[in-house]
Amino acid sequence: MQFDDDADLDTSQVQDRRSGIPGGGLTVGGGIVGLIALALGLIFGVGPQELGLGGGAPAPHASASTEAEVARSCRTGKDANTRQDCRIVGIVNSAQSFWSGELTRRSGTYTPASTVLFTGRVSTACGPATSAVGPFYCPGDRKVYLDLGFFDELRTKFGASGGPFAQAYVVAHEYGHHVQNLTGTLSRAQDRLTGAGSNSVKVELQADCYAGVWAHHATTTPEKSTGRPLVKQLTKADIDDGLSAAAAVGDDRIQERFQGKVTPESWTHGSAAQRRQWFTTGYTTGDTTRCDTFKE
Repeated sequence: MQFDDDADLDTSQVQDRRSGIPGGGLTVGGGIVGLIALALGLIFGVGPQELGLGGGAPAPHASASTEAEVARSCRTGKDANTRQDCRIVGIVNSAQSFWSGELTRRSGTYTPASTVLFTGRVSTACGPATSAVGPFYCPGDRKVYLDLGFFDELRTKFGASGGPFAQAYVVAHEYGHHVQNLTGTLSRAQDRLTGAGSNSVKVELQADCYAGVWAHHATTTPEKSTGRPLVKQLTKADIDDGLSAAAAVGDDRIQERFQGKVTPESWTHGSAAQRRQWFTTGYTTGDTTRCDTFKE
């Protein structure tokens, strides 16, 4: 995954609430809370309040110097090619540019959503949460929450191949949830039912498809500042890394790894094969109308 070195990054779209050493190298909480979250499927999910898996007391905000780290360090596409946190800024910028144009083209309105980088635990409009629940979107404040240390766990604990585009897939999936929130689809999962055919699974698979749609258009979506696409190149290897990440967080893979058995009646996100299939559908067609998982 390659960004245009000369493109400007808009750091106002990312809030940095990390503590400790800025710029990457973070660790993710785990323990029993993490295992429960994994077993129930709250990975790349929506609002930890849905499962009552808050993280205790809210984390304090980072210091002013840490708050300003992303704004200081992430200025251009060249920074996005060399720093993980700057890469997230670039992905967020690209995804929001695409969805702004796409919803306008479809007679809708796109409202931007911030991504919040945090370490360990965070306070949200959906309740307090720890890193153990994985990246998630909170419809209450319309923000994506992400501990960068999750990407190490995606590779070491979940068995994904890793790589920059695996990170892009995760972020794009969460922005798929934001689009669902704006268009009213996200509310279909409020019944909180589980199972292979549940609305929860259909919502998650649609977010995977939306991530694929963004990837299809990423190298052709112009940025306002330059008129050129922020993402310069996506290779087959990049897409393979995204598919590896999608499969690694399939409910069946997670259950087999952490429970030793597969229980489709408790699925909330879909199988590895389904997640790969729907990302591929979005990526190959580039058409949001092909992402109607509720017709399946």
